[in-house]
Amino acid sequence: MTGQQRADISIGSEVNIVLKKDQRSGLLTHGFVKDILTKSAFHSHGIKVRLEDGQVGRVKEIITE
Repeated sequence: MTGQQRADISIGSEVNIVLKKDQRSGLLTHGFVKDILTKSAFHSHGIKVRLEDGQVGRVKEIITE
């Protein structure tokens, strides 16, 4: 599942994000959502979140069981 819809992401969700510094390479960072920073319901590049370890980036994948 892509991370473009805010409704698909909740606090504690397991996600892969791309950090600002990794946007060119596309390197993904794995973690759990602490805060959802994007206010709009949709963002074409992914909803911006803060992970539990403090890193901020845009959601590229939502990990589902």
